[in-house]
Amino acid sequence: MSEQKQTVLRLGDIKYAQDKWNTFGETYNYIAINSNENVTTRAEFLKDLDSGKYDGIVGITRTFPSVALTGRFDEELISHLPESIKFICHNGAGYDQVDAVAAAKRGIQVGNVPHLVNDPTSDTHVFLLLGALRNFKNGIISLGKGEFNANCPPGYDPVEKPVVGVLGLGGIGRDVVKKLQPFGFKKFIYHNRNRLSEDLEQGCEWVSFDDLLAQSDIINVCIPLNPHTKHILNKAAFDKMKQGVIIVNTARGAVIDEAELVNQLKSGKVGAAGLDVFEHEPNVTLENNELIKMRNVFALPHQGTNTFNTIKKMEEDVVDNALGYLTNGKLVNLVPEMKGTFY
Repeated sequence: MSEQKQTVLRLGDIKYAQDKWNTFGETYNYIAINSNENVTTRAEFLKDLDSGKYDGIVGITRTFPSVALTGRFDEELISHLPESIKFICHNGAGYDQVDAVAAAKRGIQVGNVPHLVNDPTSDTHVFLLLGALRNFKNGIISLGKGEFNANCPPGYDPVEKPVVGVLGLGGIGRDVVKKLQPFGFKKFIYHNRNRLSEDLEQGCEWVSFDDLLAQSDIINVCIPLNPHTKHILNKAAFDKMKQGVIIVNTARGAVIDEAELVNQLKSGKVGAAGLDVFEHEPNVTLENNELIKMRNVFALPHQGTNTFNTIKKMEEDVVDNALGYLTNGKLVNLVPEMKGTFY
């Protein structure tokens, strides 16, 4: 009798990595739950888990939008997973939808896609920064109304906003700095919990969090969302910033207290914002989110990695991550807080 194939549960739609999954299916089984074929709710998913429907499944891969099918992989959901589950592979660099601490307690490895997003996200970040810096939102509105160059106040040159602060000089943050340096900004500073090695600093100066807030003309938010970073930019933080500071966020919306950001934009303390992420996305509408209506907010609906090449590579990387566990018991890309726990 041939040995039974190991099975993986795939949550969320796959756009471009079908060939990779077909190859995967030659050696392993997978069960796919897609948004348009297997409509489910969190309650139904929990019921299926408790019924034993997914007993024996060794791992799970999930997409960011699959949260609509199951809800967050929080402590409650993870407690319902069968004992057979040994890994969860998330398709994205940010994995705040998965409670890695709760997973670790169950002996479940959590993986992400940490490197492929750097280039496209930093491209998007620079675009938003320049748009916010130059007040380009007003020009877009003007053209859309057929009122050429109407109500388009001047923006700023880099020499007028010379100090660039980076909150989180990781892979994306370093790419942002590299791409901004040719524009002529005078000084780059950053804050991480610990100072980086000189070669990783790329000419940036490490400063304390408070000094980053006080010195920066532009603050680039490039940190992951976790319980320690949620609302790290709150009223107390805004009070320490320069008048007219520009905020650019391509990380996660909830890193910033969004309601307070609205207040600060109205008062002029924050001169402009460039945003690719929102605190309560995807529930972002003209009716429930004032930010997207503001003329000094240059925003996109979380398009940082929305390219054919990046989506395909990320989807394929998730498969490779799962194969790492299935072949040798180790995910290829384990999330940072788990390193040293499993291997």
